[in-house]
This record gives sequence, structure tokens and C-alpha cells, in this order.
Amino acid sequence: MSTETKATTDALKGKRIAILGYGSQGRAHALNLRDSGLDVVVGLRPNGATAATAKADGFSVLEPGEAVKSADLVAVLTPDMVQPELYASAIENNIKPNAALLFAHGLNVHFKMIAPRADIDVILVAPKGPGHLVRTEYEIGRGVPCLYAVYQDVTGQAKAKAMAYAAGLGGARALLIETDFKEETETDLFGEQGFETLVEAGYKPEIAYYEVLHELKLIVDLLYQGGLTKMLTFISETAQYGDYTRGPRIVDADTKQRMKKVLEEIQSGEFAREWKAEYDAGLPNYKRLKQADLDHPIEKIGAQLRAKMVWLNQAATAPVAPALKKVG
Repeated sequence: MSTETKATTDALKGKRIAILGYGSQGRAHALNLRDSGLDVVVGLRPNGATAATAKADGFSVLEPGEAVKSADLVAVLTPDMVQPELYASAIENNIKPNAALLFAHGLNVHFKMIAPRADIDVILVAPKGPGHLVRTEYEIGRGVPCLYAVYQDVTGQAKAKAMAYAAGLGGARALLIETDFKEETETDLFGEQGFETLVEAGYKPEIAYYEVLHELKLIVDLLYQGGLTKMLTFISETAQYGDYTRGPRIVDADTKQRMKKVLEEIQSGEFAREWKAEYDAGLPNYKRLKQADLDHPIEKIGAQLRAKMVWLNQAATAPVAPALKKVG
């Protein structure tokens, strides 16, 4: 695995970048890249909902095909299931030889729903945070860690372009982690379903950490702020489909039955008696189980990665409000 914190935007200086899509990630990418001194245009339908926003932000907004024709790097930041048609209609016949085609998620390329032309570089840059965080961290002089990967390198500069793009987003201020399209796609789709399962299957622990533990907080925040409705508004259709179809296979009737058994143990007093006996014995099992958690590989890799996420460190050291006194 390669990690970097010293990448620069040099490989994209004097090159034009076309951002296709202007949602949460698209807007953050466009603004950060422009503020990093790079030449950015936005490819959108002229009367689309986001075209006015992009124009108000000061970008030149072109039809997607026209934006692609003028670009040395094309970043595809639309929803996953829109991308194959977008590639066929606006990219395939318009992208210049030796240009770079960039994705923020490898699904369509890895699973052959898009077959990129053989005369272009194909790369991936995936910030490990939502668009608003990618933008706000950049604005205060920091950055969100990014994964980067090369799928096809025809110019010999594909990796340099990916790292330059990630640096333009602010990612090199934090951490750049090299991966590949297969690993990024499969771990992203597997999501919050098990650090150990991913690592035992051969995926990098750093990648598994981001997918399993780090992004779990993002999902919980959305649920806390606006319930299922807000959470479903802010996650991709791909993630939603995985939730609807695979979630019930993890949390199923057997899981519910085991939960009922635990509730019965609480109701009968069995749990309380067991806990008192454990405490009276000097907490041998408690201490062993707690230490196993503290020694878990997810804690070791997490400590290394969290050290690069400065906004988390600040939150951890923020003053804590005094606890309310219990009355009665």
C-alpha cells in the first residue's frame, strides 16, 4: 500500500478539468480544484436544476459533450446508474486521446458497465467524506483523506494525474491512500457489514476501516438529524438498494429471536445476577473482553488514520459541558 501526504497539483497545471455533475461531491470538487489554481469547467444540461448553482458559483457551464471535448481530464460525478448512458452519449466519442477519465467510485468500470476507450487514462479519486466536509475542510486549510487508483495508464502519467487531482481537493493535506478499482468498489458496496470479514478476505485494513467504522458515523448523523428520510436523501441509490436487499439477510428472523432471548435474560434477572457475580469476582471476563476490544486491529489502524483527520482531533479535545446533577 502506498500512502502520500506530499502530492502536488503540478501534473494538472495548465490542463482543463471538466466536472460532470454538480451535486454534493461535484460542487465541492469543482470549487476546491479551482481554488487550487486549476482550470475547471462544469458539464451539465443547460436547464438542469444545478446549472444555475454552478453559474452562480462563477463556472462556465457547457453541455456535457462540449465540456468533455475541451477537457484534459473528465471527472464523472453523477449517480452510478446514470453514468453508463452519460459515457455513451457525452464522453465516449468526445474525450480526447490521452485525456484522463476519472471516477469517484469504481462500480461501473469494475463491473464492466462502462468499457473505457483504450486510448485514455482511467483513474479514481474518492474522498472519504461527504461533499460539504470536503469543501469546509479545504476552506480552513485542511483536507479530507482520499483514496486513489489507476485502472488504465496509456500516458504513463495516470497515477500522477490522480494524485494531482486528490491534491487539488485538499486530500494531500491529510492522507492519500493507493487502492485499485476492485478494492474500492467491493469494500464500498460491502459498507458497514464487517471489518474482520473484509480484512480476512484480503482487503487493506485502511480501506476496511473507512468503509466499516468511519462512514458509520456519517450514516448515524443523518439518522439523528432527520431519521430515515434524511439518511435516504443523502446516500446513493446504489447504497439504498444494498440496504433494501442485503440488510434483511444480515438482520433476519434468527437475529430477532436472539434479541428476544437477550431481552428475556434481562427481564428474568439473569443478566443482573451474571453481572453481579462477575463484579464480585474481580471482573476477570470483563477485563479480558475489554482488552480484546482495545487490542483489535481496527483500533490500531484507526488511531493511525484518525491522526490525519484534524477535524476529529479538535472535536475530541473540545470542552465538554458539565453533567447535570441527578435529582431525587
